[in-house]
Amino acid sequence: MIFIDWGTSSFRAWRADASGAVLDGVETGQGILEVPQDGFPDALRATIGPWLAEGEARALLCGMVGSRQGWVEAPYLPCPAGPAEIAAALMPIPFDAARLLLVPGLSTRDAAGVPDVMRGEETKLVGLLAELGDAPGLACLPGTHSKWARVGGGRVQGFATQMTGEVRATLLDHSILGRLAAPDAPGGDAAFLRGVRRARDSGGLLHHLFGTRALGLMGDLAAAETESYLSGLLIGHEVAAVLAGGAAPEGAVHLAGAEVLCRRYALAFDEFGLAHRLHDPDLALRGLMLIAEGLPA
Repeated sequence: MIFIDWGTSSFRAWRADASGAVLDGVETGQGILEVPQDGFPDALRATIGPWLAEGEARALLCGMVGSRQGWVEAPYLPCPAGPAEIAAALMPIPFDAARLLLVPGLSTRDAAGVPDVMRGEETKLVGLLAELGDAPGLACLPGTHSKWARVGGGRVQGFATQMTGEVRATLLDHSILGRLAAPDAPGGDAAFLRGVRRARDSGGLLHHLFGTRALGLMGDLAAAETESYLSGLLIGHEVAAVLAGGAAPEGAVHLAGAEVLCRRYALAFDEFGLAHRLHDPDLALRGLMLIAEGLPA
């Protein structure tokens, strides 16, 4: 069977046998934004065509390929939801070369009734649930849009999205703060933690952001340190907001994502006194496999 994680900026696919052993894999930078609206069938054939030619007839897909900007739009499945509910809500995609099934995203609402959504991360959470069982926990999945999810009873109970990564990129690329930063300069842990600590002061994020500019102008923050300081400031405010919202875990925060990003979050957690446990960054594949277990042969 074929498992595919097709996001906004990347495409990853794995071929596995009936026992779950991975036989082959492919990764490209052709996310959904690089594919014309009517070009998804051809794009898929171009990447997994050899597997289809060798007899693979089923594929399970997740990610932004199921969004309004993707191949087809799959309805969101409301939380709480677990592997069984997700498997029951799989959506077929018309494709002449194989049977394609699309994993639905998840939705929830916060205390004020405002909706929140995810696509793709739900497969990581399914993979995490397999490790945690029915135990309650708090998961942090860092990324462009970081997800903080509450799990328990073998299901995703709810979650909150923080746009930290996208805001960081926007500020560096399109604001006055980016002009102060040295391009591609590694600022180091000290500058990052300085930003995290600043996030714990009073004044609020907007005031703290302008302070980044003032620190640079006064010579208190080097250009090579600006990116790291800004990242620490934003991640620090993210963690503080999550804790202020009452999501403090009883045990360790379960952390899964890209290695460099998880390292920064782990540093921030240490600063806040939060225990954390690092998980396999490829939980998405594990989750897709677990969802597929409920499918008929």
